[in-house]
Amino acid sequence: MLLNNIALFQKIVEKGSLSGAGRELGLSPTTVSERLAALEAHYGVVLLNRTTRAISLTEEGRTLVEGARQVLDEMEDLETRIHHGAQTLSGLIRVSAPSDLGRTIVAGEINRFLALHPSISVEMLLSDGYIDIVGQGFDIAVRFGAVTDSSLRVRSMGQWRRLVCAAPSYLEKHPAPRTPADLKHHNCLVMRFGVNLDNVWRLGPNALQQIVTVRGDRVANDSALVRQWALAGHGVMFRSELDVGPDIKAGRLVELLPEFAPPPTPIQMLFPPSRAQPRRVRALADQLAAAFQSAQNSRGTEHQHQAD
Repeated sequence: MLLNNIALFQKIVEKGSLSGAGRELGLSPTTVSERLAALEAHYGVVLLNRTTRAISLTEEGRTLVEGARQVLDEMEDLETRIHHGAQTLSGLIRVSAPSDLGRTIVAGEINRFLALHPSISVEMLLSDGYIDIVGQGFDIAVRFGAVTDSSLRVRSMGQWRRLVCAAPSYLEKHPAPRTPADLKHHNCLVMRFGVNLDNVWRLGPNALQQIVTVRGDRVANDSALVRQWALAGHGVMFRSELDVGPDIKAGRLVELLPEFAPPPTPIQMLFPPSRAQPRRVRALADQLAAAFQSAQNSRGTEHQHQAD
């Protein structure tokens, strides 16, 4: 019963409410409240701060979430090996990825992974904003940029350039910028990452970096939508070559100011700070890493051909 209550607690945290966990598991609100109270009584601590509108983890609750995921995953792995054999992978994997990248590389690899492992299920959240990986119960998160939470486990997926680009239809109506400062006279399509507006573009190598504050008539917190606007000829955007490389190669977008390209930005897979990962999570992480490595190798070959 203790493990069941821990699993329920984990579901409450993932769903953000007792009622949400109850609906997911088919339990009444009274049952959820009673089992949470029993779990807190077992440990002798308060695990959740509860108000009428929201819940938040106490320090003890966060410790339990971090440890519980490992225990529950190990139990699920053990049951799978007993019932289905050591080579079978099963269970749920929760993945978070940026909106555009999630729809392309990550979603494609998940499709291939599920075809190989039919007993696996995947829940994917696409978001370009901050995600609390531990609090929201994710097994894998793919993210651009430096990692600010030192407690998370990190697996590097290489360094990727950010490119300034626009559609040919936009450039037919507006002369291409020759310097970063020229971007002030262009309609720039701006990303919002949570509360932060990505309207300060840093171009050029570190020693000669030029900082330009851009503006335009469209702002979105969805990278796929921003790329869609750019493809439709609505303005200039600043995006990772992982997202726009195929569009540039196909001529749907044109790279601008290549001589002012900033240093590459890292992309990483992040994992909760547990000591061991379930085999299903390791297997999907390995497949995603191989896909990014393949994309990096292809990019290197293309750059070599261009140099030749």
